[in-house]
Amino acid sequence: MAPTTGVISDLETMGEKADMTHEEVVHLAQLTDEEKVLEKKLLRRIDSLIMPLVVLVYLLNYIDRNNYAAAKLQGLTDDLGLTATQYQTGLSILFVAYILMQVPSNLMLNYMGRPSLYLGFFITAWGLVSALTSQVKGYGSIVACRFLLGLVEAPFFAGVLFYLSKWYTRKELAFRMSIFYSGSLLSGAFGNLIAAGILKGLKGHRGLSAWQWLYIIEGAITMFVGIIICFILPDFPETWKMLSPEMRRVAERRLAIEAAEADVDEKGGMSQLKGLKLAMTDIKTYVLAVAYMCITGAAGFQNFFPTLTKTLHYNNTISLLLVAPPYVFMVVYSLAHSYTSDKMGVRFWFLVYPIPISILGFILFSTTTGFAPRYISLFLMMFVFAQNGTLYSWIANALPRPPAKRAAAYAFINSIGNSASIWTPYTYRSDESPKFWTAMGVNIGLQVLGLTMALFMYFNLRMLNKRQERLENEDVQLTEKELRRLQVTADLEGIDVAAARRLQKGFRFVL
Repeated sequence: MAPTTGVISDLETMGEKADMTHEEVVHLAQLTDEEKVLEKKLLRRIDSLIMPLVVLVYLLNYIDRNNYAAAKLQGLTDDLGLTATQYQTGLSILFVAYILMQVPSNLMLNYMGRPSLYLGFFITAWGLVSALTSQVKGYGSIVACRFLLGLVEAPFFAGVLFYLSKWYTRKELAFRMSIFYSGSLLSGAFGNLIAAGILKGLKGHRGLSAWQWLYIIEGAITMFVGIIICFILPDFPETWKMLSPEMRRVAERRLAIEAAEADVDEKGGMSQLKGLKLAMTDIKTYVLAVAYMCITGAAGFQNFFPTLTKTLHYNNTISLLLVAPPYVFMVVYSLAHSYTSDKMGVRFWFLVYPIPISILGFILFSTTTGFAPRYISLFLMMFVFAQNGTLYSWIANALPRPPAKRAAAYAFINSIGNSASIWTPYTYRSDESPKFWTAMGVNIGLQVLGLTMALFMYFNLRMLNKRQERLENEDVQLTEKELRRLQVTADLEGIDVAAARRLQKGFRFVL
């Protein structure tokens, strides 16, 4: 929709009256030397407090979610009399609830503006549900507990992805997202080590099975951490009392500069619904959602990792211990992978190159029987996880402001991505052990589909970057919507709309 004649005249008048030189506008489009010094201090402060907290909680999140697989080896299916199909249903039902809560939860988080209390409450809640799972007596109760666990876990992951995007620029995100995701990888290693220790030391203690102690101990730890989060996790830069006014302004300005507009929503609660509409009408939301679904589906073997290592013909304790090395390897590798992606400012190639490596792992596992090739195949399969940090950070840049759009997009993408966890468990058929041909074939197909999504993103963003170059031409007339967005930036920076438009120069989607 073209702007009215009056709006065009107002813009031209403001442009003529603007007393700011081109150099002054360029100066506004980047941090000053003094602000860059403050920015380094700001990053150190954020990294030293926020990152350890979110990594710790994500570690607990994955341990609480995936101890279901470890509990299987510790006698859960025998004690509850579960069939193979019932066990898989218990695994899948968590993600049904998880998906239902994603979008409304993230919109509520953005609207409330208090991640510390919001996330802290749900962390404590899922710890309680996990601990109470130790008291289930049959199929119905385990399914109910798994469904409740999905509901209270849902706000965390997509919420933290959005939360981190309010603190870090796109050039910093991939590495931080990888650090965050390392919590899940560490949980795969240490969660099973903890399970092995409980199996060895607490089995039968006080009349409880090892899997019951697993739920009680890990649930209690999570509840304790959730309460701590309520008190010490900072909310957003503009409200963090530990920041000086100068540092707080730098925190806000660097995100506004990067996106060429202010990182704030329109006034009023309706902006959350508008953000949802913006996310749902952007084709990139759906492409990224399918790409994430492919990664999550191909990574579904993590829910059966102890079962896969059991095919190496060792006892339960050794099988749990064999899970750790591939996860530890991928923690180190994924950090280096994402750090390099950030430094090079490249997303597409870092999302794509792990695909053939993981496919080789799936083929190797389904076609060999010897210990060495099958265990090596588990390391190759782990390359699926190297894609996660890259994709998370690509979302933040491909679907930028306003925050309400980004919050809705993260939630929707995460919900679609995790939908793969509803049906992929049924591809791991016990009658196909030890090679699991169906599951490995599905994983290969998902990785190929993910490659097509990455190709679409690359060419779509390249087209949008060319369009952005055209829009930088100040002779192009702006729509009313574009003018309103520029006005928000102008108000934040204390400049006029014409000057705010000049700040648009330089923004590009990361390829």
